Amino acid sequence: METTISRIGEGGVTTPAGFRAAGVSCGIKKAGAGPPRLDLAIVAADGAVAAAGIFTTNRAVAAPVVVSRDHLARSGGRAVAIVTNSGCANACTGAAGLQVARDMAAAAAAALGCDPAQVLVASTGVIGVQLDIAKVRAGISAASRALSVDGSADATLAIMTTDPFPKSCAITVDTPRGPLTVGGMAKGSGMIEPRMATMLGYLTTDAVIAPDVLARILTRVADETFNAITVDGECSTNDSVFALASGRSGVTITRDDDPTILEPFTAVAGHLAREIVRGGEGATKLVTVRVTGAASHGDAWLAARTIANSPLVKTAIHGGDPNWGRLVAAAGRSGAAFDIDGASVHIGDVPLFVKGVPHDERAERAAQVLASREIAVTVDLGTGGAHQATMWTCDFSAEYVKINAEYRT
Repeated sequence: METTISRIGEGGVTTPAGFRAAGVSCGIKKAGAGPPRLDLAIVAADGAVAAAGIFTTNRAVAAPVVVSRDHLARSGGRAVAIVTNSGCANACTGAAGLQVARDMAAAAAAALGCDPAQVLVASTGVIGVQLDIAKVRAGISAASRALSVDGSADATLAIMTTDPFPKSCAITVDTPRGPLTVGGMAKGSGMIEPRMATMLGYLTTDAVIAPDVLARILTRVADETFNAITVDGECSTNDSVFALASGRSGVTITRDDDPTILEPFTAVAGHLAREIVRGGEGATKLVTVRVTGAASHGDAWLAARTIANSPLVKTAIHGGDPNWGRLVAAAGRSGAAFDIDGASVHIGDVPLFVKGVPHDERAERAAQVLASREIAVTVDLGTGGAHQATMWTCDFSAEYVKINAEYRT
Protein backbone atom coordinates (compact mmCIF):
# COMPACT_ATOMS: atom_id res chain seq x y z
CA MET A 1 0.00 0.00 0.00
CA GLU A 2 1.55 3.29 -1.09
CA THR A 3 2.33 6.01 1.42
CA THR A 4 3.56 9.53 0.87
CA ILE A 5 5.59 11.54 3.36
CA SER A 6 4.01 14.92 2.75
CA ARG A 7 5.27 17.09 5.56
CA ILE A 8 8.54 16.66 7.42
CA GLY A 9 10.28 19.07 9.71
CA GLU A 10 9.40 21.11 12.74
CA GLY A 11 7.31 19.61 15.49
CA GLY A 12 7.77 17.11 18.24
CA VAL A 13 6.04 14.67 20.54
CA THR A 14 2.80 16.66 20.66
CA THR A 15 2.41 17.02 16.90
CA PRO A 16 0.45 13.74 16.65
CA ALA A 17 -3.07 14.11 18.03
CA GLY A 18 -3.70 12.94 21.58
CA PHE A 19 -0.55 14.14 23.35
CA ARG A 20 0.46 17.02 25.61
CA ALA A 21 3.82 17.89 27.15
CA ALA A 22 5.55 20.27 29.54
CA GLY A 23 9.04 21.10 30.74
CA VAL A 24 9.78 22.90 34.02
CA SER A 25 12.62 23.77 36.38
CA CYS A 26 12.64 22.14 39.80
CA GLY A 27 16.25 22.70 40.89
CA ILE A 28 17.84 19.34 40.00
CA LYS A 29 20.39 20.89 37.66
CA LYS A 30 23.09 23.04 39.20
CA ALA A 31 22.25 26.72 39.29
CA GLY A 32 24.26 29.00 37.04
CA ALA A 33 24.11 32.39 35.48
CA GLY A 34 20.78 33.27 33.91
CA PRO A 35 17.34 31.82 34.51
CA PRO A 36 16.88 28.35 36.09
CA ARG A 37 17.43 25.53 33.62
CA LEU A 38 14.52 23.24 32.75
CA ASP A 39 15.09 19.80 34.25
CA LEU A 40 11.80 17.89 34.44
CA ALA A 41 9.52 16.89 31.58
CA ILE A 42 6.24 15.07 31.21
CA VAL A 43 4.86 13.67 27.97
CA ALA A 44 1.23 12.65 28.54
CA ALA A 45 -1.49 11.03 26.45
CA ASP A 46 -5.14 11.95 26.82
CA GLY A 47 -5.74 8.47 28.25
CA ALA A 48 -4.07 5.06 28.45
CA VAL A 49 -2.46 4.30 25.08
CA ALA A 50 -0.29 1.59 23.55
CA ALA A 51 3.29 1.88 24.79
CA ALA A 52 6.64 0.20 24.18
CA GLY A 53 10.22 0.68 25.27
CA ILE A 54 13.71 -0.60 24.59
CA PHE A 55 16.49 -0.15 27.08
CA THR A 56 20.22 -0.26 27.71
CA THR A 57 22.07 -3.57 27.50
CA ASN A 58 24.49 -2.31 30.17
CA ARG A 59 24.32 -4.60 33.23
CA ALA A 60 24.86 -1.57 35.46
CA VAL A 61 21.23 -0.67 34.90
CA ALA A 62 19.72 2.52 36.35
CA ALA A 63 16.67 2.56 38.62
CA PRO A 64 14.31 4.25 36.12
CA VAL A 65 15.03 1.55 33.54
CA VAL A 66 14.15 -1.16 36.07
CA VAL A 67 10.88 0.59 36.91
CA SER A 68 9.89 1.31 33.30
CA ARG A 69 10.49 -2.30 32.25
CA ASP A 70 8.39 -3.48 35.17
CA HIS A 71 5.57 -1.04 34.42
CA LEU A 72 5.37 -2.02 30.75
CA ALA A 73 5.07 -5.67 31.79
CA ARG A 74 2.49 -4.97 34.50
CA SER A 75 0.33 -2.71 32.35
CA GLY A 76 0.35 -4.96 29.30
CA GLY A 77 2.06 -2.26 27.26
CA ARG A 78 -0.27 0.60 28.14
CA ALA A 79 0.82 4.00 29.45
CA VAL A 80 -0.55 7.45 30.16
CA ALA A 81 2.71 9.35 30.62
CA ILE A 82 6.48 9.41 30.64
CA VAL A 83 8.13 11.54 33.34
CA THR A 84 11.80 12.45 32.90
CA ASN A 85 14.33 14.35 34.97
CA SER A 86 17.72 15.61 33.84
CA GLY A 87 20.72 16.53 35.95
CA CYS A 88 20.82 13.24 37.88
CA ALA A 89 20.90 9.74 36.36
CA ASN A 90 19.57 7.96 39.46
CA ALA A 91 21.99 5.15 38.56
CA CYS A 92 24.05 3.09 41.02
CA THR A 93 21.91 4.49 43.85
CA GLY A 94 20.74 1.21 45.40
CA ALA A 95 17.38 0.57 47.02
CA ALA A 96 16.91 4.27 47.80
CA GLY A 97 17.24 5.18 44.12
CA LEU A 98 14.83 2.45 43.10
CA GLN A 99 12.25 3.82 45.54
CA VAL A 100 12.72 7.32 44.14
CA ALA A 101 12.01 6.03 40.60
CA ARG A 102 8.85 4.34 41.87
CA ASP A 103 7.87 7.49 43.74
CA MET A 104 8.31 9.51 40.52
CA ALA A 105 5.79 7.27 38.80
CA ALA A 106 3.40 7.39 41.75
CA ALA A 107 3.54 11.20 41.92
CA ALA A 108 2.85 11.54 38.18
CA ALA A 109 0.03 8.99 38.41
CA ALA A 110 -1.60 10.93 41.26
CA ALA A 111 -1.34 14.18 39.28
CA LEU A 112 -2.77 12.62 36.11
CA GLY A 113 -5.36 10.32 37.68
CA CYS A 114 -4.00 6.98 36.47
CA ASP A 115 -2.38 3.83 37.83
CA PRO A 116 1.35 4.13 38.68
CA ALA A 117 2.05 1.17 36.35
CA GLN A 118 0.82 3.39 33.50
CA VAL A 119 3.66 5.86 34.06
CA LEU A 120 7.13 5.31 32.57
CA VAL A 121 10.16 7.06 34.04
CA ALA A 122 13.55 8.16 32.75
CA SER A 123 16.51 10.01 34.23
CA THR A 124 19.73 11.41 32.81
CA GLY A 125 22.76 13.11 34.30
CA VAL A 126 25.52 12.25 36.75
CA ILE A 127 25.79 8.61 37.90
CA GLY A 128 25.96 7.75 41.61
CA VAL A 129 24.09 10.77 42.99
CA GLN A 130 20.82 10.37 44.89
CA LEU A 131 17.87 12.09 43.24
CA ASP A 132 15.99 14.51 45.49
CA ILE A 133 12.40 13.25 45.45
CA ALA A 134 11.08 16.44 47.02
CA LYS A 135 12.34 18.45 44.06
CA VAL A 136 10.98 15.85 41.65
CA ARG A 137 7.53 15.93 43.23
CA ALA A 138 7.46 19.72 43.00
CA GLY A 139 8.48 19.49 39.35
CA ILE A 140 5.83 16.88 38.57
CA SER A 141 3.17 19.04 40.20
CA ALA A 142 4.20 22.07 38.14
CA ALA A 143 4.62 20.13 34.90
CA SER A 144 1.25 18.38 35.19
CA ARG A 145 -0.46 21.75 35.51
CA ALA A 146 1.46 23.11 32.51
CA LEU A 147 0.71 20.24 30.10
CA SER A 148 -0.38 21.47 26.67
CA VAL A 149 -0.10 20.69 22.99
CA ASP A 150 2.36 23.60 22.81
CA GLY A 151 4.63 22.15 25.50
CA SER A 152 6.84 20.01 23.30
CA ALA A 153 9.64 22.59 22.98
CA ASP A 154 9.99 23.00 26.74
CA ALA A 155 9.92 19.23 27.25
CA THR A 156 12.71 18.86 24.69
CA LEU A 157 14.83 21.40 26.56
CA ALA A 158 14.10 19.81 29.94
CA ILE A 159 15.59 16.41 29.02
CA MET A 160 18.95 17.87 27.89
CA THR A 161 22.27 17.57 29.75
CA THR A 162 25.43 18.40 27.76
CA ASP A 163 23.49 18.61 24.50
CA PRO A 164 24.46 21.73 22.51
CA PHE A 165 20.98 22.00 20.96
CA PRO A 166 17.49 20.44 21.30
CA LYS A 167 16.43 17.61 19.01
CA SER A 168 12.86 17.13 17.79
CA CYS A 169 10.89 16.68 14.57
CA ALA A 170 7.62 15.37 13.18
CA ILE A 171 6.35 13.81 9.97
CA THR A 172 2.88 13.49 8.49
CA VAL A 173 2.23 10.60 6.10
CA ASP A 174 -0.65 10.54 3.63
CA THR A 175 -2.04 7.02 3.26
CA PRO A 176 -5.08 5.58 1.45
CA ARG A 177 -6.61 5.22 4.93
CA GLY A 178 -5.99 8.86 5.80
CA PRO A 179 -3.08 10.86 7.23
CA LEU A 180 -1.06 9.73 10.24
CA THR A 181 1.66 11.58 12.12
CA VAL A 182 4.83 10.56 13.95
CA GLY A 183 6.64 12.96 16.27
CA GLY A 184 9.71 12.64 18.41
CA MET A 185 12.36 14.17 20.62
CA ALA A 186 15.68 12.91 21.92
CA LYS A 187 18.64 13.84 24.05
CA GLY A 188 22.21 12.64 23.99
CA SER A 189 25.65 14.07 23.35
CA GLY A 190 28.24 11.96 25.15
CA MET A 191 28.34 8.39 26.45
CA ILE A 192 26.72 7.34 23.18
CA GLU A 193 26.70 3.85 21.72
CA PRO A 194 23.21 2.61 22.54
CA ARG A 195 23.25 -1.07 21.58
CA MET A 196 19.76 -1.56 22.80
CA ALA A 197 23.70 5.96 25.07
CA THR A 198 23.46 8.88 27.77
CA MET A 199 20.59 8.69 25.27
CA LEU A 200 16.84 9.07 25.68
CA GLY A 201 14.41 8.90 22.77
CA TYR A 202 10.66 9.47 22.60
CA LEU A 203 8.42 8.63 19.63
CA THR A 204 4.70 9.33 19.43
CA THR A 205 2.12 8.57 16.78
CA ASP A 206 -1.62 8.93 16.31
CA ALA A 207 -1.87 5.56 14.53
CA VAL A 208 -3.92 2.70 15.99
CA ILE A 209 -1.38 0.03 17.00
CA ALA A 210 -1.62 -2.84 19.48
CA PRO A 211 1.13 -2.83 22.16
CA ASP A 212 2.81 -6.03 20.94
CA VAL A 213 2.96 -4.74 17.35
CA LEU A 214 4.26 -1.37 18.53
CA ALA A 215 7.04 -3.11 20.48
CA ARG A 216 8.17 -5.02 17.40
CA ILE A 217 8.03 -1.87 15.25
CA LEU A 218 10.15 0.02 17.78
CA THR A 219 12.79 -2.74 17.80
CA ARG A 220 12.93 -2.80 13.99
CA VAL A 221 13.28 0.97 13.78
CA ALA A 222 15.86 1.29 16.57
CA ASP A 223 18.14 -1.30 14.98
CA GLU A 224 18.61 0.96 11.95
CA THR A 225 18.65 4.30 13.78
CA PHE A 226 19.32 4.65 17.51
CA ASN A 227 21.43 1.47 17.50
CA ALA A 228 23.41 2.64 14.47
CA ILE A 229 25.08 5.67 16.08
CA THR A 230 28.13 6.21 18.23
CA VAL A 231 29.89 9.25 19.67
CA ASP A 232 32.43 7.57 21.92
CA GLY A 233 31.60 3.86 22.13
CA GLU A 234 30.21 4.19 25.64
CA CYS A 235 26.95 2.41 26.51
CA SER A 236 25.09 4.25 29.27
CA THR A 237 23.30 2.92 32.32
CA ASN A 238 20.11 4.81 31.40
CA ASP A 239 19.54 4.42 27.65
CA SER A 240 15.84 4.26 26.89
CA VAL A 241 13.68 4.73 23.80
CA PHE A 242 9.91 4.91 24.23
CA ALA A 243 7.01 4.81 21.79
CA LEU A 244 3.38 5.79 22.42
CA ALA A 245 0.46 5.35 20.00
CA SER A 246 -2.71 7.33 20.69
CA GLY A 247 -4.88 5.90 17.91
CA ARG A 248 -6.44 9.30 17.26
CA SER A 249 -5.87 9.23 13.47
CA GLY A 250 -7.97 6.11 13.03
CA VAL A 251 -5.31 4.60 10.73
CA THR A 252 -4.86 1.03 11.95
CA ILE A 253 -1.52 -0.76 11.75
CA THR A 254 -1.62 -4.52 12.27
CA ARG A 255 1.83 -5.65 11.02
CA ASP A 256 5.29 -4.67 12.22
CA ASP A 257 6.56 -4.69 8.62
CA ASP A 258 3.92 -2.26 7.33
CA PRO A 259 5.74 0.56 5.48
CA THR A 260 2.84 2.87 6.32
CA ILE A 261 4.30 3.20 9.82
CA LEU A 262 7.87 1.95 9.34
CA GLU A 263 8.78 4.72 6.90
CA PRO A 264 7.77 7.69 9.09
CA PHE A 265 9.00 6.03 12.30
CA THR A 266 12.38 5.36 10.69
CA ALA A 267 12.54 8.88 9.24
CA VAL A 268 11.86 10.53 12.61
CA ALA A 269 14.12 8.17 14.59
CA GLY A 270 16.87 8.44 11.99
CA HIS A 271 16.78 12.23 12.06
CA LEU A 272 16.93 12.29 15.86
CA ALA A 273 19.74 9.72 15.96
CA ARG A 274 21.88 11.66 13.50
CA GLU A 275 21.23 14.88 15.41
CA ILE A 276 22.57 13.18 18.55
CA VAL A 277 25.80 12.43 16.69
CA ARG A 278 25.92 15.89 15.09
CA GLY A 279 25.66 17.32 18.60
CA GLY A 280 28.17 14.90 20.10
CA GLU A 281 30.41 16.31 22.80
CA GLY A 282 33.10 18.33 21.05
CA ALA A 283 31.98 17.14 17.60
CA THR A 284 32.67 19.25 14.53
CA LYS A 285 31.78 16.70 11.82
CA LEU A 286 28.97 14.20 11.19
CA VAL A 287 30.41 11.05 9.63
CA THR A 288 28.49 8.36 7.76
CA VAL A 289 30.33 5.03 7.83
CA ARG A 290 29.27 2.58 5.12
CA VAL A 291 30.54 -0.97 4.96
CA THR A 292 29.94 -3.03 1.82
CA GLY A 293 31.12 -6.37 0.48
CA ALA A 294 30.51 -8.19 3.76
CA ALA A 295 30.09 -11.96 3.93
CA SER A 296 27.20 -11.71 6.40
CA HIS A 297 24.81 -9.21 7.99
CA GLY A 298 26.66 -9.59 11.30
CA ASP A 299 30.05 -8.97 9.69
CA ALA A 300 28.80 -5.78 8.05
CA TRP A 301 27.63 -4.36 11.38
CA LEU A 302 30.74 -5.58 13.23
CA ALA A 303 33.06 -3.80 10.81
CA ALA A 304 30.94 -0.64 10.66
CA ARG A 305 30.83 -0.40 14.46
CA THR A 306 34.58 -0.95 14.79
CA ILE A 307 35.38 1.75 12.24
CA ALA A 308 32.88 4.20 13.71
CA ASN A 309 34.33 3.75 17.20
CA SER A 310 38.01 3.89 16.24
CA PRO A 311 39.76 6.81 18.00
CA LEU A 312 42.42 6.79 15.26
CA VAL A 313 39.80 7.10 12.53
CA LYS A 314 37.89 9.79 14.41
CA THR A 315 40.97 11.90 15.18
CA ALA A 316 42.21 11.64 11.59
CA ILE A 317 38.83 12.88 10.35
CA HIS A 318 38.93 15.73 12.87
CA GLY A 319 42.34 16.78 11.57
CA GLY A 320 41.35 16.43 7.92
CA ASP A 321 43.93 13.69 7.36
CA PRO A 322 42.85 11.25 4.56
CA ASN A 323 44.54 8.34 6.34
CA TRP A 324 42.87 5.40 4.59
CA GLY A 325 45.23 3.01 6.39
CA ARG A 326 43.38 3.60 9.65
CA LEU A 327 40.10 2.60 8.01
CA VAL A 328 41.66 -0.56 6.59
CA ALA A 329 43.25 -1.42 9.94
CA ALA A 330 39.97 -0.95 11.83
CA ALA A 331 38.08 -3.15 9.36
CA GLY A 332 40.82 -5.77 9.45
CA ARG A 333 40.79 -6.04 13.26
CA SER A 334 37.01 -5.97 13.59
CA GLY A 335 36.62 -9.74 13.50
CA ALA A 336 34.59 -9.60 10.28
CA ALA A 337 35.69 -11.65 7.28
CA PHE A 338 38.15 -9.44 5.39
CA ASP A 339 40.23 -9.85 2.21
CA ILE A 340 42.92 -7.19 1.88
CA ASP A 341 43.45 -7.94 -1.83
CA GLY A 342 39.79 -7.21 -2.58
CA ALA A 343 39.25 -4.39 -0.08
CA SER A 344 38.62 -0.77 -1.06
CA VAL A 345 38.27 2.58 0.75
CA HIS A 346 36.49 5.73 -0.41
CA ILE A 347 36.44 9.09 1.37
CA GLY A 348 33.44 10.79 -0.12
CA ASP A 349 33.61 9.88 -3.80
CA VAL A 350 37.40 9.68 -3.78
CA PRO A 351 38.83 6.11 -4.11
CA LEU A 352 42.03 6.04 -2.04
CA PHE A 353 42.52 2.27 -1.82
CA VAL A 354 41.08 0.04 -4.56
CA LYS A 355 41.23 -3.77 -4.43
CA GLY A 356 44.36 -3.74 -2.32
CA VAL A 357 46.13 -0.98 -4.25
CA PRO A 358 46.74 2.48 -2.69
CA HIS A 359 46.15 5.70 -4.64
CA ASP A 360 47.83 8.36 -2.53
CA GLU A 361 47.98 10.73 -5.49
CA ARG A 362 44.30 11.39 -4.71
CA ALA A 363 44.96 12.38 -1.08
CA GLU A 364 44.59 16.11 -1.74
CA ARG A 365 41.11 15.59 -3.19
CA ALA A 366 40.17 13.47 -0.19
CA ALA A 367 41.46 16.13 2.21
CA GLN A 368 39.12 18.63 0.56
CA VAL A 369 36.22 16.24 1.28
CA LEU A 370 37.28 16.00 4.92
CA ALA A 371 37.05 19.77 5.28
CA SER A 372 33.25 19.50 5.11
CA ARG A 373 30.91 19.35 8.11
CA GLU A 374 29.29 16.15 6.79
CA ILE A 375 31.43 13.32 5.46
CA ALA A 376 30.88 9.79 4.19
CA VAL A 377 33.52 7.04 4.26
CA THR A 378 32.98 3.69 2.57
CA VAL A 379 34.94 0.50 3.22
CA ASP A 380 34.43 -2.59 1.07
CA LEU A 381 35.60 -5.67 2.98
CA GLY A 382 36.66 -7.36 -0.26
CA THR A 383 34.92 -10.69 0.35
CA GLY A 384 32.53 -10.36 -2.57
CA GLY A 385 29.60 -10.65 -0.19
CA ALA A 386 26.37 -8.75 -0.72
CA HIS A 387 25.80 -7.55 2.84
CA GLN A 388 26.24 -3.94 3.98
CA ALA A 389 25.64 -1.68 6.97
CA THR A 390 25.58 2.04 7.75
CA MET A 391 26.44 3.75 11.03
CA TRP A 392 26.83 7.38 12.00
CA THR A 393 29.64 8.77 14.13
CA CYS A 394 31.52 12.02 14.67
CA ASP A 395 35.08 13.21 15.00
CA PHE A 396 37.07 13.36 18.25
CA SER A 397 38.29 16.79 19.31
CA ALA A 398 40.16 18.25 22.26
CA GLU A 399 36.82 19.68 23.42
CA TYR A 400 35.48 16.15 24.00
CA VAL A 401 38.35 15.49 26.40
CA LYS A 402 37.76 18.80 28.20
CA ILE A 403 34.02 18.22 28.64
CA ASN A 404 34.47 14.74 30.06
CA ALA A 405 37.49 15.57 32.19
CA GLU A 406 35.42 18.21 33.98
CA TYR A 407 31.97 16.52 33.90
CA ARG A 408 31.58 16.12 37.68
CA THR A 409 33.52 19.20 38.69
